[in-house]
Amino acid sequence: MKNWLLAARPKTLPAAIVPVWSGCVLAWKLQGSWNPWLAFCTLAAALCIQIATNFFNDAIDARKGADTEKRLGPRRVTACGLIPRRTVLIAATFFLGLAAIFGMILFRKAGWPVIWIGLPSLYFAYGYTGGPLPLAYKGLGELFVVIFFGLVAVGGTVLIQTGEWRNEAMLLGLQIGLLSAVLISINNLRDREEDSGTGKMTLAVRMGERGARVLVWLEVKVAAFAGLLWMKYQLPWLVLATIPLWTLGMYLLFRVFNDPIGHAMNRLLALAGLMLLLFAACFHAAAGIN
Repeated sequence: MKNWLLAARPKTLPAAIVPVWSGCVLAWKLQGSWNPWLAFCTLAAALCIQIATNFFNDAIDARKGADTEKRLGPRRVTACGLIPRRTVLIAATFFLGLAAIFGMILFRKAGWPVIWIGLPSLYFAYGYTGGPLPLAYKGLGELFVVIFFGLVAVGGTVLIQTGEWRNEAMLLGLQIGLLSAVLISINNLRDREEDSGTGKMTLAVRMGERGARVLVWLEVKVAAFAGLLWMKYQLPWLVLATIPLWTLGMYLLFRVFNDPIGHAMNRLLALAGLMLLLFAACFHAAAGIN
């Protein structure tokens, strides 16, 4: 069980939880109600896709030789021989199947938009590191996260709850997508040397160490300043959701620019995950203000 929990990468799961949580809060703010059963199915599908993505990543990176003895992050179960690669791939496929089951429940409520959202999400759980265009190996990881763990996840959640694709959801999705991308960017900064030696051309490899640090700064800053746009939608209290970005986020950026590459980056990943959760909590609290 410990090995399976390690493969599931629980520290990354806030990237699946926060879009659904915040999207349901936004739907409630916009229409005055929300459906807990649909919220549960949406969250379950998102978590299953996230776990499947992590399993595929673990198995495929091991096959491609991307996880080496130079690794500074947590151990990968396939590369370390803790779980056979075939078993990890079967588990990943199982979780994709679970996600599809929950997706069919959502399809009965929201119709074809769930299919247009769900099918690419299911594919890129594998296509993030596998297939003919593995996004993580082409420097497209951050863009993938902003789109699918931000715009699509939040927009889809609000669509399922309200029946509408709302512009407000796109703003929230942009903020959450950027904050989720911080996790990927710090991870890639930490692994830049290893990735460059194994042909994994992440943005950190392409941009260099300095550029990778600046990318994290941009993601946090754009997410923070985007919060001012809530005033455009006559929802000024939602600007308060950016408080963690101006507090914990500033400390995180100080560490990103001053800490050397090493195991300390793992603590920065934990801080980035905490910042994402605090953003969702502040958004929830601010939405309750009339």
